[in-house]
Amino acid sequence: MRAATFLAITCLVACRSQQATVTTGNADSLSFADVAPADSADSVLLKSRVVTEPTVVVFWLAAADTFSADDQAEALDELNSTTEGIAATLARHNIKLVPTNSDTIYVALPNRQRRTILLTGVDYPFGYVLVEPGAAERILAGLYADDELLDEVQAYFDLPPSDSVDAKPRIST
Repeated sequence: MRAATFLAITCLVACRSQQATVTTGNADSLSFADVAPADSADSVLLKSRVVTEPTVVVFWLAAADTFSADDQAEALDELNSTTEGIAATLARHNIKLVPTNSDTIYVALPNRQRRTILLTGVDYPFGYVLVEPGAAERILAGLYADDELLDEVQAYFDLPPSDSVDAKPRIST
């Protein structure tokens, strides 16, 4: 899992996904598991996301190129580690985790309408967007400590605290 997450984030940073398997043929279904290392001519991650279900979008925008190579590498390592730390919690609660290099995300609304989320102008050109259709999104630009990101995700998606996640439900008869 660690290697797969590292590979996916690396693809985000380099904008170099050679080949991506998209099962439904649209950018919505692309996930970390679907991204393979590739060449910079492929623009799968540059396509705008259309979010249709509870989702955490990990973004890395082209503006990150203004940071030094060392700062980019450090940010990548931290983003990679933190993303890996929440992946199991997201999977357990059926929340998608998807990457993008696009500065635009669309949230699907009823009647074929879409709400636009623009990431241009945020404080940092990398971070997370927490999205649940029908609710306001939460943009978390920059780097977060593992526990801070987990707290944000739990609060936004109204998840139980991490200590109670492993507790089995009591069945009354």
